[in-house]
Amino acid sequence: MDTTDLQITFDENGYCNHCTEFLSKRANHTYRGQESDDTFERLMGDVRAAGKGRDYDCIIGVSGGADSSYLAYLVMQHGLRPLAVHMDNGWDSTKAVLNIKYVIKKLEIDYESYVLDWQEFKELQLAFLKASVPEAETPTDVAIVATLHHFAKKNNIKYILSGGNLATEGILPKSWHYNAKDLRYLNYIQKTFGNGNIKTFPTFSYKTEMYYKFLKGIRTVYPLNYVPFVKEEVNELLKHKFDWKNYGGKHYESQYTMFIQSYYLYEKFHIDYRRAGLATQILVGEISRDDALEQLKGKPYDIHEIEEEKRYIAKKLGVSRDEFERILDLPAKWYWDYPNDDKKLGFIYDAYRMLFKKDKLGSF
Repeated sequence: MDTTDLQITFDENGYCNHCTEFLSKRANHTYRGQESDDTFERLMGDVRAAGKGRDYDCIIGVSGGADSSYLAYLVMQHGLRPLAVHMDNGWDSTKAVLNIKYVIKKLEIDYESYVLDWQEFKELQLAFLKASVPEAETPTDVAIVATLHHFAKKNNIKYILSGGNLATEGILPKSWHYNAKDLRYLNYIQKTFGNGNIKTFPTFSYKTEMYYKFLKGIRTVYPLNYVPFVKEEVNELLKHKFDWKNYGGKHYESQYTMFIQSYYLYEKFHIDYRRAGLATQILVGEISRDDALEQLKGKPYDIHEIEEEKRYIAKKLGVSRDEFERILDLPAKWYWDYPNDDKKLGFIYDAYRMLFKKDKLGSF
């Protein structure tokens, strides 16, 4: 990590806040041998018990990526009855669609897809691009969590199992991707830079989260934190069992996400998104720092294909190529440049963690 994270700090030894926080706090929630094995088995038992008498034990989100595909495989290996849910925002790559199809079919998992209203969603994406902030993917992040909770409530399911894990995504600077649950921030950007009102888009705020968690009893847990998780080994297993295809980068199952993380963030904000993933891999012992630095020597995008990608995305968003370039060239902004509830949300989540610090399996 480096000072492309505008809020990074370093101690007297030159260690950044991301490393010290991970090693002092987050590392306690990664795989720790027998202790984690016992926690995982207890979690599987809790999920199974909560689903007794119902059609499904849990919800799992599927994207075609390695994490969610491996989670689907894992829960079936442990006898759970999941309902797989996919949020379709119109940007899925062909490989991602086929990955979902192969995994779901072979594991014989029931499947639901929630398709967003394209006109409304693309306007929201354009609004975030025009706001010129790094959080260009906030609309997708919001829709995913809202969709999973919608199906959990609809089917009276008490557990959402997420493929998120600290072994591959334990570091993500706030300045690179601000809180997607800040509805004040999202609404301001939509009303200031967007066209039309949000009518069907599934928003998700801290109030919505409290409703689902405390009134409906729905919990989100992260099973992959309690099993050995080595990315290369997981990829090989998925290829062998499901003919799963690797599409070259984390979250690149979406063509839009690939463009945002590889080009938009890099060229506009000087953010190389690979740094966060590689830094996490160093901390969990998967790679060396020298290996990570070697991988960072080249650009994160293909310079021979980027112009075609721009043309495709501009056309899909319904803007001219020139207008798209104008939007990309707007001065960089950050979440603190717009109205937000950062301090309020920080207080709420800190208070929750203090009150429920013994509940280590879930998050809020």
